[in-house]
Amino acid sequence: MFSKILIANRGEIACRIISTARAMGIETVAVYSDADAHALHVEMADEAVHIGPAPAAESYLRAERIIEAALETGAGAIHPGYGFLSENPDFVTAIEAAGLTFIGPSAAAIARMGLKDAAKTLMQEAGVPVVPGYHGDNQDPEFLATEAEKTGYPVLIKPRAGGGGIGIRKVDRGDDFAAALESAQREAQASFGDPHVLIEKYIGAPRHIEVQIFGDIHGNLIHLFERDCSLQRRYQKVIEEAPAPGMSDEMRAAMTDAALKAAKAIGYTGAGTVEFIVDGSGPLRPDGFWFMEMNTRLQVEHPVTEAITGHDLVEWQIRVAAGEPLPESQAEQRIDGHAFEARLYAEDAANGFLPVTGRLHHLAFGDARIDTGFGQGGVISPHYDPMIAKIICHGATRAEALARLRRALGRTHVAGTITNIGFLSALCAHEGFAAGDTGTGLIERDLKLLTATGNIPELAIAFAAIVALDLDLNAPFAGWRHWGEASHQVILAHGEVPFTRRLVLHGRQSVSLQGGASDVKLDDVQRDGARFRATVAGLKITADVVDYPASERSRCVSVLLEGETWLLSVPDPLAGRDTGTSHENTITAPMTGVVCVMQAQAGASVKAGDGLIVIEAMKMQHSLTAPRDCTIAEVLCAEGDWVESGAVLLRLEEDQAEKGG
Repeated sequence: MFSKILIANRGEIACRIISTARAMGIETVAVYSDADAHALHVEMADEAVHIGPAPAAESYLRAERIIEAALETGAGAIHPGYGFLSENPDFVTAIEAAGLTFIGPSAAAIARMGLKDAAKTLMQEAGVPVVPGYHGDNQDPEFLATEAEKTGYPVLIKPRAGGGGIGIRKVDRGDDFAAALESAQREAQASFGDPHVLIEKYIGAPRHIEVQIFGDIHGNLIHLFERDCSLQRRYQKVIEEAPAPGMSDEMRAAMTDAALKAAKAIGYTGAGTVEFIVDGSGPLRPDGFWFMEMNTRLQVEHPVTEAITGHDLVEWQIRVAAGEPLPESQAEQRIDGHAFEARLYAEDAANGFLPVTGRLHHLAFGDARIDTGFGQGGVISPHYDPMIAKIICHGATRAEALARLRRALGRTHVAGTITNIGFLSALCAHEGFAAGDTGTGLIERDLKLLTATGNIPELAIAFAAIVALDLDLNAPFAGWRHWGEASHQVILAHGEVPFTRRLVLHGRQSVSLQGGASDVKLDDVQRDGARFRATVAGLKITADVVDYPASERSRCVSVLLEGETWLLSVPDPLAGRDTGTSHENTITAPMTGVVCVMQAQAGASVKAGDGLIVIEAMKMQHSLTAPRDCTIAEVLCAEGDWVESGAVLLRLEEDQAEKGG
């Protein structure tokens, strides 16, 4: 067994690996970039080595520097986690050439599964069903368009390299193919350094079900059942579960048999996942699933498999890499209950799920297993994936596990950045999902419902006002005055809309909020740090309230009340009023990132909807388009520029119709 291992990754997966290694008595070495100097995985490891600047290409993707760090610290093995170099066969070869052990499959196995087109050909030869389409080498746009016509629309354009849904485009008709192909190839080149794509038939009512497999160097190969990862948005997984709803014994036997055939075809060792696209238009059937790809690494969603099997998959990885046989046989495997995993992201669901940054001034979770790479005060960096944590819940039944997830989400409070917590909670409350509808189209079909936000309750405003005014309701003379009752006017804002309320103090621990749609009175108000307790209309109410600086001169207040988080700002009284200046003549950056494509030219005439700029951040590309027919007056950035959120990138000529009016 290894005495020390290096983790070639960051964030929650690095912390996850460190925890298991520590339990096994193995010392750990973390690596970190400039952006991660104070990250949680650096604090948790026994040693930490700086490997470069913040951009991943200059740090976490520098194979030679990571191997040097392992040799310098005396680590005997390297665990890649997932992402970055985890599926790079050249990295594995270099590790072994340095006399170290790679905690994962062989370079040959990774290479054979690394390119989706070659993998599909191999799977066909092994007798594994494959989605119809074109998986060849010819990348001529006209030829690919012809193959798409042969396959039959709708089709998917998919990069042959990489994963995570990056670069995938759904095309419904031939007229849209050329533009979608160009976009997919550009994103694939930027993300994986390989613009090569393949064409696949789009399955109309698809489900995404994958099988966890595990092999060792002694020839043992088993499966650990399936996971359903169908709840997706833009091909990115949102909530995963195990086992898959509606899975019959016959269907499970067919899928796991196909997964084991795939693994045997490449002599697989270690942890791997075989992913299938499944016809979800009716009951699952053994002839209604097709091989999609194989991930030759640990998956983000591996905790749900751990929950229903009782195994530590990271421990199994380490033991197999050290030459030990699998701890258990196939006959010993059992499914215990049901499990869910929800991915908590720093993203704005109401604004197209744009990734956001920020400092986590407050971070508290409900009762669940939490895999995270952040502690309180951690910073969401624009350089990496914006996932804050994975929230994992297990129960005896699917309904029980889902109820526990809903409760855990309702008690999770993040202050300092916008998150998708409301979106996740809405998904868990969705009647169709609760009934087992896990199709990949569910989110897009009900997106407005899932991202809708209601009116902020006056009770949440009352708690925010107490904190914004910094009132101590336990003070001996709280609310005392010679005549009448003490009151304070407070100006708050929810979103861009400011409003005024009056907070009236009735004495110690009693206050009422006036001026809204209805007055609300809080009695017996108690505060313990961020936790407030009060009696409202005879009911005991609990709320978590946190305020934090939004800038040098303004604050925000985050209120967690009855399972929902409400964010209010305290406007700066010294700031100038809105002058009413129109922003329609500028194009601004919706997020901090890199300008990866510049299509705009000063003096050029453009039509409404024309693409102008593509910004890349946190593994996501966002296209900025012309808001109207106009002329580009000035270009204020160039390809490769790093731009901050809100920065003006383009200026447009003034709308002549408005000017004339």
